[in-house]
Amino acid sequence: MQVVFNRGSSVKFSSSRTLQTKVRSRSTKYREAKTRAFETDAPVDPSYDKKFPSPRERRRAGILIHPTSLPGPYGIGDMGPEAYAFIDWLSKANMQIWQVLPLVPPGRPVPGIRENYWSPYSGSDASCGNPLMISLDLLVRDGLLSAQELPASYSDNYENQQVDFQLVANINEPLIRKAVHSLSQRSTSDTLKQEFERYCSRDDVQLWLNNAALFNAISEIPDLRGKDWWDWPEELRDREDSAMRKISVSYKSEIEDFKITQFLWQKQWLELKCYANECGISILGDMPIYVGGHSADVWANKPLFQLDENCKPESVAGTPPDAFSSDGQLWGNPLYRWRAHEEDSFSWWNGRMKRCLELHDEVRIDHFRAFSAYWSVKADAETAKGGEWRNGPGLQFFKVLTQNFDSLPIVAEDLGVITQDVTELRKDIGAPGMVVLQFAWGSDGNNPHLPHNYDENSFCYPGTHDNETSEGWYNSQDTDTRRRLEAYTNMSSRSGSWILIKCAMASISKSCVFTMQDVLSLGNEARMNTPGVAEGNWAWRIGSPGFFKTIDREAEKLSHLAVVYNRARDGESKEAINVASLALTKRRRFFERGLFS
Repeated sequence: MQVVFNRGSSVKFSSSRTLQTKVRSRSTKYREAKTRAFETDAPVDPSYDKKFPSPRERRRAGILIHPTSLPGPYGIGDMGPEAYAFIDWLSKANMQIWQVLPLVPPGRPVPGIRENYWSPYSGSDASCGNPLMISLDLLVRDGLLSAQELPASYSDNYENQQVDFQLVANINEPLIRKAVHSLSQRSTSDTLKQEFERYCSRDDVQLWLNNAALFNAISEIPDLRGKDWWDWPEELRDREDSAMRKISVSYKSEIEDFKITQFLWQKQWLELKCYANECGISILGDMPIYVGGHSADVWANKPLFQLDENCKPESVAGTPPDAFSSDGQLWGNPLYRWRAHEEDSFSWWNGRMKRCLELHDEVRIDHFRAFSAYWSVKADAETAKGGEWRNGPGLQFFKVLTQNFDSLPIVAEDLGVITQDVTELRKDIGAPGMVVLQFAWGSDGNNPHLPHNYDENSFCYPGTHDNETSEGWYNSQDTDTRRRLEAYTNMSSRSGSWILIKCAMASISKSCVFTMQDVLSLGNEARMNTPGVAEGNWAWRIGSPGFFKTIDREAEKLSHLAVVYNRARDGESKEAINVASLALTKRRRFFERGLFS
């Protein structure tokens, strides 16, 4: 015979006297009373019939699309009218999450010097925003450009649906600089100028903005363009005070322009985020665990990274060999000196997390497993094969960070080969993990990506930005895999993506997220990224301005599934409020100058 104590722990006993002795050895009356409540034939607690299980966590669904993939007339998705139209569409579709990729300035090529491919995962600063996302229309709204200065629409090749990043930089950036100069010349009594000055005076902003502006100014010196910062002259590499003062004076206007550009980016993004939040939509950001080597983050914080005596990376990040790569993956990011971070109470990470949660409501941490153990490769290695596992900061990292935040709304990217310690760390901090339906059908019934094996505290994806589109994936599967999928879901459809969308909606995962390509049933021509392939990524766009007015049917399908599977907003049903009318009211409050007519 057994008596259960405290949710599943148990103790064997041979008599009621033995039980009483064990109970009384517990020092508090509370525990004694709780134990008696479970004693066989004893009266239950008077409040017994008021004790019910905790309510299940709120169920949600959302869409993954990067802002640069949105429609717009000026070559790239931006934070202007079409972004607001997308949020209206999300609201109509009963979606509660907008997931984005890193918002940082993407890695830029320097012709003839540095190869780079506009990846948002190889930015030059972890805290800056991508200036190419700045809306020219909103610069007109703020009086920083005139409507006559705007270029004619040059997104004419909508059939191709690709961003030409270099073309966008060539056309849009001179106009952004013109707007920046317009603000810099305004008087100190100007409201927007005062807002900029307050922004620059914030302690948390100064932690990253000053270093980022200096780094950018030095990087643009003609003789240094394309050089890694550790190859700069020693006085600049080592940030000698006299050299920094000289740069600050010689490049004062460039530094000021950089700061104003970041201010304008943040102003537009936070306005958009505020609008999304008022529509009941949470912004889910993406934080790569590592930062780029050629970045202000490393340059300004050398002791926190594994660098040699010449400031070059000593060991770099990657992943070990696996079934997909016999050499592993060599990423090249400098690794952290976790002990140095710990001695500094993880203050750099505290600032980074604070910045991230200013720009987003919750954040997915890419390569979460490195907090438990990371793969370390010598910087001069040609492949990652010869690396070794080293311990990360583990639970202590999160214990320290949680002292500075009311909550840490983290999503742990825990895909790939995940060891028990990583799973335990994720569960210890209560973070949801990720499951991907495209990974579910290649093994037996114990596959963790099959819905019957899910943990409720998870995010379910048909596929992510790193996968094939679900339609492309489905079309490439053999007959047996398709039959297994259709038998498992009890669905057959001409659209494989909608089979997976419905499967994700029906799953126990508290959140599910779909790429916009999957909602539109697009094939692999619309794929966002192919890991291991340098060129041709990140450029997909959804369509021409006004596109979201043409996909009401998809919004209705998503809204119906959200209602059926209890992922609709609180109180929503098929007879939901008139979202379109509500959106128009909110738009008028945000913008009063006719941009959204």
